[in-house]
Amino acid sequence: MALTTLQRLFRPFKDRLPAWAWRPLRALATALLTPALFSYRSGHFASSLREVAVDRKLAPIPWYTYPCIEFLQHRDFSSRLVLEFGGGQSTLWWAERAKAVVTIEEDRCWHDALERRVPSNVELHHVALETCIAAIPALLHGLPHAKYDVVVIDGLERRELIGVALQYVADHGIIIFDDSDGYGFFAETSGIGLNRADFFGMAPGVHLQHCTSILFGPDAFAFSSRHPIPAAAAL
Repeated sequence: MALTTLQRLFRPFKDRLPAWAWRPLRALATALLTPALFSYRSGHFASSLREVAVDRKLAPIPWYTYPCIEFLQHRDFSSRLVLEFGGGQSTLWWAERAKAVVTIEEDRCWHDALERRVPSNVELHHVALETCIAAIPALLHGLPHAKYDVVVIDGLERRELIGVALQYVADHGIIIFDDSDGYGFFAETSGIGLNRADFFGMAPGVHLQHCTSILFGPDAFAFSSRHPIPAAAAL
């Protein structure tokens, strides 16, 4: 197993000093350096300064919690269709991973800015927030896709769109709901017969923890036991 940054840093102290001397130094360094390394490696530091969700190389990432992002990064979406209610950095992130992305955004200025950045596998639509509950089902009905492998609720009228998401998610698909600790998500999804995984933690560029949840059925591709357990990244 490769040595971590902390292990490499303290190897000389461990080799030359007695345990009573180097162990407190290592404990202090662990307490101080681990948060800094996490902030740098996850992109939280860059996201905070730029006020936009990016990784450490400044590539776009979703504004989901880091545990959820980490989970999704180890899944193959190259043949999958993604439907997003609410676009942004996540749209660009999904576009790199999925076969096609349909994104519905209510903010006209943000829609226009995003339209200039999305690649050809993204189909971007604008609907006004005040009419979205009626407009979105009509819009989706006119598209060629009957079902989607991934449905993301991260904007618009979140609670009201849960029913639409349930209608358009494939049997093997997943529904991602950001900020699931609010918006009445628990009450709205209790008793619907789906499993739920909650990814609670920090998110890009914010200082408070929140939750991103995934709803899934028994045949959900993303939760198949065939996926290998990812190795821990060295810190």
